[in-house]
Amino acid sequence: MTSAMTPVFDATDPKRATIEARAVAEDVSAPVSPNQGPTDDEDIETYRSPHYDPDAIDAAYRGRWWAVLQRAIAVLWPCFMFAFAIWRDRQSNQVKRNEARRARQLRELLTQLGPAFIKVGQALSTRPDLVPPVYLEELTQLQDQLPAFPNEIAYRFIEEELGDRPENCFAELSEKPVAAASLGQVYRGKLKTGEAVAVKVQRPGLTEQITLDVYIMRGLAKWAMKNVKRLRSNLVAITDEFAARIFEEMDYSQEGHNAEQFAKLYGSMAEIYVPKIYWQYTGKRVLTMEWISGTKLTNLKEVAAQGIDATHLVNVGVQCSLRQLLEHGFFHADPHPGNLLAMPNGRLAYLDFGMMSRVKKYQRYGLIEAVVHMVNRDFARLAEDYVKLEFLTPDTNLEPISQALSGVFSNALGSSVSELNFKNITDQLSGVMYEYPFRVPAYYALIIRSLVTLEGIAINVDPEFKVLSKAYPYIAKRLLTDPAPELRASLQDLLFREGDFRWNRLENLLRNAKDSADYDLNEGIDRAAEFLLSERGEFIRQQVASRLVEAIDAAGQSAWRSLLDNWGKFLNRNPGSPASSNPGTNPSDPRETLERLQRIWQLLQETPGFDSMKLLQLAARILVRPETQQLGQQIAGELAQRAIARLIREVLVARSPQPMTDSKAAVPIAALR
Repeated sequence: MTSAMTPVFDATDPKRATIEARAVAEDVSAPVSPNQGPTDDEDIETYRSPHYDPDAIDAAYRGRWWAVLQRAIAVLWPCFMFAFAIWRDRQSNQVKRNEARRARQLRELLTQLGPAFIKVGQALSTRPDLVPPVYLEELTQLQDQLPAFPNEIAYRFIEEELGDRPENCFAELSEKPVAAASLGQVYRGKLKTGEAVAVKVQRPGLTEQITLDVYIMRGLAKWAMKNVKRLRSNLVAITDEFAARIFEEMDYSQEGHNAEQFAKLYGSMAEIYVPKIYWQYTGKRVLTMEWISGTKLTNLKEVAAQGIDATHLVNVGVQCSLRQLLEHGFFHADPHPGNLLAMPNGRLAYLDFGMMSRVKKYQRYGLIEAVVHMVNRDFARLAEDYVKLEFLTPDTNLEPISQALSGVFSNALGSSVSELNFKNITDQLSGVMYEYPFRVPAYYALIIRSLVTLEGIAINVDPEFKVLSKAYPYIAKRLLTDPAPELRASLQDLLFREGDFRWNRLENLLRNAKDSADYDLNEGIDRAAEFLLSERGEFIRQQVASRLVEAIDAAGQSAWRSLLDNWGKFLNRNPGSPASSNPGTNPSDPRETLERLQRIWQLLQETPGFDSMKLLQLAARILVRPETQQLGQQIAGELAQRAIARLIREVLVARSPQPMTDSKAAVPIAALR
């Protein structure tokens, strides 16, 4: 069994580690805000990690060129030697023979280089579509099986943070760490009140190593931006975003607040579980949380043995991630398999809330709009979305970019949404981003990392799993229920093209939305009615009125013709072509509209939560609205005009009456219309 854990690497000398640990405590002693993680734009805008200060780091290392050079050599030389070994294997056709050894060397190399590089290895460990199985097996150990540091250091940290020796704080504490990863190691313990807990203790010397690595990475980013002309993304900003999250992750008090905010926002989802934080036993370098017994989703045999559907739990994770990224904007940026556990009761437990990030409201709506425009194949609007999302500057010429996007996504969208693959989309898009003046904004780097990691887990569990196809029901639900003007406009774009209402799109939206776990049909209908009767819904009201007039008119004509045909048969007359034809009209489209309305009504009835009484109550409220009465008068007026025009036309074109020899002879049917 696996449980709540976090990252680690090789231990240093205990005495030196203690001195470094005290220095760390001094370095990060800024007070922790009680803020439990921002959710609105103002908080997200102003929130910053209390630890990361790139200017202070630059000032600290600017004169320490020898330490910087030593670290740069320590990083670059083993990387070069590893790359050379891979090249030599290829030249001598020894790739397969040496694959296991090279995979082990890569894991040991990343472990030796430290937490920033371990994070890279963790991300790769979830990508079976990118990394060979032998490498995956080794890299998976980076999630929670790294070398531990001595207990003496861990116990000292506990005493310094909690103010008492471990045996006085806990009734039990495991003799050895049960897990170790890039930033700390985890012990299983029990409180004196009986609760089973996971006690996470931070690795010594983190601040010094991470700040030095960040200094080198920022220097390389500055050099690349200055000298690589085709490079348009702000690599320094991306580095700062990544570094800020790691520094935030080193403050376990902040991680505790993140966990509570995550539980507040997403803990209400039926199949999501977030462990409890025990604040009395938590500090900057020690975190005590509820012990979670569970199994990694990628351990398929053990998950299946418990009767748990791993694919279903992956879908639960996808739905939770969508709410994180697109609803509240507070998301888990490190969802590797060690942080997502299948619990025996079938719930999905999230762990390790150190690396969290935020998406602003306009960015969340922009991402949804981009998905809508992509599915809608509106590439001109998709190019505009990239401007809103800060991938392109406002002065960029979008015409060639929209054409390039058309060429890329026409292949990716060749079949249906169910066939979309996130990796395929990003791969196709990378060429366009390189050719045109795209720049990757800093906030998007962690979104990509989160989504790519999550899709990697999904593919590992089910190679046929498509994250984007599972995401579309949520997008459909948001379009149908969210009253935000941005999404109302997107819904209108999706449903109307050149003034024509696309019923198939509405059917697809309703069909997908009903598969979303928390879709509230009554809320969707209520929101739709509210928008339809608002000033912004005037255009749609006109379109609805026009389609209803056509449908009602078609139904009336069909019923009238049927009545006349039956009357003619009753009088032993052949209805003939005049009764069955309607010159100058094409009733096929209105009839199709009626059929679509019937299918939509059937979809509504099949949707969980359908309640005809609530619909009647809503209809009663809508009918008394002035806008509804005005719409009804407009429909009645247009129907009357059509009926009068048709009667006049038919009377004028009717044949002149023939002399009747039989009093029972029928009046010409055309004249009765």
